[in-house]
Amino acid sequence: MIGDIAHVCNRGVEKRKIFINESDYSRFVNNLLLLNNKEGKIRTRRKNPFEEVEEVLHGRKKLVEILKWSLLPNHYHLLLYEVAEGGILEFTKRLGNAYTKYFNIKNSGRSGYLFQNSAKIIPVSNNSQFLYIPIYIDLNCADLTYPNWKNSKNNDSKKIINFLESYMWSSFRDYFGKGEFSAVVNKELFYDLFDTNEKEYKKDMEGFIREPIVQDF
Repeated sequence: MIGDIAHVCNRGVEKRKIFINESDYSRFVNNLLLLNNKEGKIRTRRKNPFEEVEEVLHGRKKLVEILKWSLLPNHYHLLLYEVAEGGILEFTKRLGNAYTKYFNIKNSGRSGYLFQNSAKIIPVSNNSQFLYIPIYIDLNCADLTYPNWKNSKNNDSKKIINFLESYMWSSFRDYFGKGEFSAVVNKELFYDLFDTNEKEYKKDMEGFIREPIVQDF
């Protein structure tokens, strides 16, 4: 329903990589931008639609507002807010189908499933989930450099946040670093919905890093 918030995630079949190189990551992020349109994929001749984003998105009618996203070699996470009826489900299907088609064609005519199953669409519906879910999505990328942080106490929050600010394939960089993909996310809506701000959210993240209580999805 319009106004719903959901955590969406999926991983490669048999936990295989779905992103092999930077062009794969770029393609998925471009799809986050171009597939979020009620009338279908936005067509552009630009290899990088973020170079002239206002021109590319002129007249767009969104299916969802994207609040958070993170990409790792074998899976992805999204936090979505529905703005068109059925928008979360439609957008999720489009992402999976479009990226699978791209990946199979690119990799020497590969065929068959890329993802292990249909994406999980997990409603964010109670107070305990509300702040935990976006922090979980933002921190998921920390596993790449600090694989044991979830099982440790007194982690160095500054080091982990510095890494997140430098990691290109996550919306964290668009919130707190020098992100190239800020047009994908609605930061103002996120802060409003979750009743926080840049300073308070970062403080909450630092506290969570030092004392993690993590549930994997």
